[in-house]
Amino acid sequence: MNHKNSYMFTNKSHTQRGIMATILGVISLATLFYALFVSYQNAGAVPGQYGAAALLATVYAFVGAALGVVSRTERDKFYFFSYLGIFLNVLALAVVSAFLYAGAYEIG
Repeated sequence: MNHKNSYMFTNKSHTQRGIMATILGVISLATLFYALFVSYQNAGAVPGQYGAAALLATVYAFVGAALGVVSRTERDKFYFFSYLGIFLNVLALAVVSAFLYAGAYEIG
């Protein structure tokens, strides 16, 4: 069978919740890495707004992870963005955990 000329038509689509989970994961990670960059530039002295932004990024990561898990339960869909959203949001939560651990024990 020649795979070059064979087509597979499907009515599957990507889940909207999975796409939203991925977007929230990217926003969370971008916010956290920007806060880390600014903190590094200012030798650890950052305004309270960056802490509030990190808290908001944490909320986004929790919501994004929940959306990713819920989107994975949908039937007859593509799950790429669901898995990507779950991965990015768990990574964002891990980064927040590392920030809190480093701040509590003054590593570095």
